Amino acid sequence: MPDSQPQPSDGATADTTALVLCGARLTDGRTVDVRLSAGRIEAVGTAGSLSTHGARVDLAGYLLLPAPAEPHAHGDTALTSGPPGAPVSYSPEEVQRRATEATLLQLGHGATALRSHVRIGDAQRLGRMEAVLQARRSLRGLADLTAVAVPRLLTGVAGADGLAMLRDAVRMGAGVVGGCPDLDPDPVGHLEAVLGLAAEHGCPVDLHTDGADPAGLARLAAMAGGMRQGVTLGPCAGLARLPAEVVARAAQRLAAAGVAVVCLPQGGCGGVERAGGPGRTAAERGMAPVRLLRAAGVRVAAGGGALRDISNPVGRGDPLEAAYLLASQGGMRSADAYGAVSAAARAVMGLAEVRVEAGFPAELLAVRGERIEGVLSLAYSRIVIHRGRVVARTSAVREYCDSAAEVALELPRQGRSDLGA
Repeated sequence: MPDSQPQPSDGATADTTALVLCGARLTDGRTVDVRLSAGRIEAVGTAGSLSTHGARVDLAGYLLLPAPAEPHAHGDTALTSGPPGAPVSYSPEEVQRRATEATLLQLGHGATALRSHVRIGDAQRLGRMEAVLQARRSLRGLADLTAVAVPRLLTGVAGADGLAMLRDAVRMGAGVVGGCPDLDPDPVGHLEAVLGLAAEHGCPVDLHTDGADPAGLARLAAMAGGMRQGVTLGPCAGLARLPAEVVARAAQRLAAAGVAVVCLPQGGCGGVERAGGPGRTAAERGMAPVRLLRAAGVRVAAGGGALRDISNPVGRGDPLEAAYLLASQGGMRSADAYGAVSAAARAVMGLAEVRVEAGFPAELLAVRGERIEGVLSLAYSRIVIHRGRVVARTSAVREYCDSAAEVALELPRQGRSDLGA
């Protein structure tokens, strides 16, 4: 189990690997220095108050936040979109390359921990899982990648093979047991198999479901209640097509059972394309009704889902875009929307809580801007910190051509005061 308790420091240390983040702005308006050491936040003080024997990073003009986490990636299918009819290779080498590239892309956006759903079975059998686990090993120190083994069938004659592969995937290193009960002819049997194997191995459960069957959700809640490692559902977009009172009842059952929901504001998810209906676009599938779920006490996190594959050819894998969509289309406050991709996402994934306070893990994201609303609206320049070390930087510089600058300078002289800053 992850260490979720902060470990405050008694003061400065002589650790030469320490890093001080200077002049960072916090969401409460304070400007502070933050010293990092041994993968944790060692101290937070007023600007200019902290010394170090290590390096310093100037964060003047940046908002410092707990780093996002990605609870619903698809590393095995990421970056496979291309011209219609173009072949896609699922050789272990190609899957590993794409999964690595996709993880680095998401890391650059700020996600220092990712949960990748990986299909097992079909022609590749366990090949995709082997490739994603190899990508995980190659990324150690840059990002934490956890693999979810996702079988399609677990019941009947065909399901016996799927169950055997699911066991093998866990033995190989898959940290989470997945499943697609909507796609199995016997959804209840599918759930029993997933929950039983997860309990046997002490693993969390993360299931793909459209969520459009309230009776099925009620059964799942009853079966999942009390699972020690926790159960997560996603993307549950079908709930958006149900009457509000039906959703409220289903949400209450999920909350009582401690089942979390991961929604996908950015669009598609290859794990449930059939359950969403043939030919449905991401817009037609919609997004889980996050406000109703949260009102019932369900823990709701947000993920990116498909990343440039057949389900979403233009997916960005950007947690801040997911938060922006929750705020602009899901009716959430900006702080809560960011919490869905950071604190809630980390909690769903079983990771330690992160705060910009002494003793907490040094998993941080610095974004140029002053307030969370501005960060969600337009966040280009970012500095990503994982285990107390800067692991990614993105810098953006905006320039205007001479003629545009001249026009802008003329406007004030013409008495134009109706333009925003």
